[in-house]
Amino acid sequence: MQAVANPTPAAIAAHMFADDRASRGLGMSIASVGVGTATLTMTVRDDMLNGHEICHGGFITTLADSAFAVACNAGNIVTVAAGLTVDFLAPAHRGDLLTAQATEVSRSGRTGVYDMVVTNQHGARVALVRGRSHSLPGRAVIPAKETGR
Repeated sequence: MQAVANPTPAAIAAHMFADDRASRGLGMSIASVGVGTATLTMTVRDDMLNGHEICHGGFITTLADSAFAVACNAGNIVTVAAGLTVDFLAPAHRGDLLTAQATEVSRSGRTGVYDMVVTNQHGARVALVRGRSHSLPGRAVIPAKETGR
């Protein structure tokens, strides 16, 4: 692979997403990304429904977590989740297009706080998620002199 100097948030997101089999397998896609922010979408499928015929909360949380991951790694420093809290506000149904928008609230030293809002195609809020991140200094998502995989 060719060396990458100062990769853009979009390039970092694409690099991460290429190896993210979980997010891709759930049909997620990246709608937008910037420094400290990301928006991902996912359509609720039949295999995501629970016994009440609504989207299982774990899938909604996973969408928010994936947006969180893209947002907190957009600065090209490997960053992982330290914790999440989730509040479900309304059910999501088969065929709903869910959008998770992640926004950096605070970043200091190795830790960050991010808020994710998950909405449906009508703009109604489905869930609010707050994530805490932990950065791993010295580890780049896309190393400056990447030699291949």
